[in-house]
Amino acid sequence: MRKIISFMHVSLDGFVAGPQGEMDWITINETIFDHVGQRISQTDTAMYGRITYDMMENYWPTAADKPNASKHDIEHSQWYSKAHKIVLSKTLNEAQLNNSTIISDNIAENINNIKNQSGSEILLFGSPTATHALLQENLIDGYWLFVNPILLGQGIPLFANIKEKTKLKLVNTKAFDCGVTELNYILDKA
Repeated sequence: MRKIISFMHVSLDGFVAGPQGEMDWITINETIFDHVGQRISQTDTAMYGRITYDMMENYWPTAADKPNASKHDIEHSQWYSKAHKIVLSKTLNEAQLNNSTIISDNIAENINNIKNQSGSEILLFGSPTATHALLQENLIDGYWLFVNPILLGQGIPLFANIKEKTKLKLVNTKAFDCGVTELNYILDKA
């Protein structure tokens, strides 16, 4: 069975965005891009909420074509064009999208059907609203977090409306010179 891994940048106090959705506090550099790119290159499916999907669609399809495109822009743009996209949305029309599946209702049933198909892990990128929806249905199998050395004090929390205690197992960590720490957790089924 495929696993859904939530991939997020998070503040030390647990927020994934500021009160107005600000993400200008996220620390990212080429070392982190290269590290993330290694794992993403082994993934064939991305999941997004509609807002994050719109942001991705507005940038990644043509990012590699820009004259000043970075190595990361080129590599991620190429990956993005090949990856299957799953979008949680009540407003998008699947017929308009390329290589994408829209889930607008019966989230648990539809996602469990996808998890039972062949393929790699499914990375849930960014998307706090989608993460919260999947959390309520117990559909997330792990967390790939990049903890930024900042306290926001308020904003959009990573974890909201959790129904029950959930044990996690730390798989690995990595500290980056810029102060960001990567944490990989999976559900602890023991």
